[in-house]
Amino acid sequence: MRHFLDLAPAGPAGLRAILDEAHRRKAARAGWPKGRVDEDAPLAGHVLGMIFEKPSTRTRFSFDMAIRQLGGTSIVSSAGEMQLGRGETIADTARVLSRMVDALMLRTNSHAKLDQLAEFASIPVINGLTDLTHPCQVMADILTFEERSGRPVEGSTWAYVGDGNNMTNSLIEASSLLKFDLRVGVPHGLDPDAGIMATACARGGCIGLYHTAEEAMVGADVVVTDTWVSMGQKDSEAKIAACTPFQVNDALMARANPGALFLHCLPAHRGDEVTDSVMDGPQSAVWDEAENRLHVQKAILLWCLDKIGAGI
Repeated sequence: MRHFLDLAPAGPAGLRAILDEAHRRKAARAGWPKGRVDEDAPLAGHVLGMIFEKPSTRTRFSFDMAIRQLGGTSIVSSAGEMQLGRGETIADTARVLSRMVDALMLRTNSHAKLDQLAEFASIPVINGLTDLTHPCQVMADILTFEERSGRPVEGSTWAYVGDGNNMTNSLIEASSLLKFDLRVGVPHGLDPDAGIMATACARGGCIGLYHTAEEAMVGADVVVTDTWVSMGQKDSEAKIAACTPFQVNDALMARANPGALFLHCLPAHRGDEVTDSVMDGPQSAVWDEAENRLHVQKAILLWCLDKIGAGI
């Protein structure tokens, strides 16, 4: 079963197959209306079920359009609209929905819930976001870099500055699999997940951990940040105070390589983690990055359903 819970199970070959397919399908649609189905309609007759326990804009719209452009359809529900919100177990939900749809996407707080859904489902399960990782977003980030730079991600240098969160964790995993350098700048006490870092380093990843933003920016071809306070988190005032020196502004961008791309998974808190001048400036690729969620998720769906790639 090809789940897409995190990046490592796909392996470098699977991730490259997904990226190449996303590039190909995006180029093939140039100038088309958004609702037109791809010429080969590879997922005609397939249904994607989507379960949301957290609010969403990009994840919901991109996955919904992804399955439609591939020729399939979707069913979307919040957990509160399902019996899952009234005490039915994740295992029983997985067993039932496996009889009704062809793949499931879950956006939730707990990574353990995602793992349990995949354990009991007999269909592919995709991570639309958990508090631990955000693999679909990182794949869209890599697609955006390759599209803008005209070269593979391998051998490039990325800087992440801000809170050590799910985006940081997935970037760490990606860097060790696709062999790009990653420099992580986070405040003391807000480090990324230690287990993910250790596994990535054991895999041969070149990852630097710094506690100033300036150190992280050295040699960066790409600069990535995210919101400092994620949905539902408390103690926001203390966290914002700790993260303030990590704001991506013009002065910080000047420490990266000339022409370095700026990426943010959105939504952005303008004036906190990023200034308007960077967000709307010539180095920003955030709108391409948001669109690329659609194209990369089409390829992820195809990979999960054994339409592309040899996997590991």
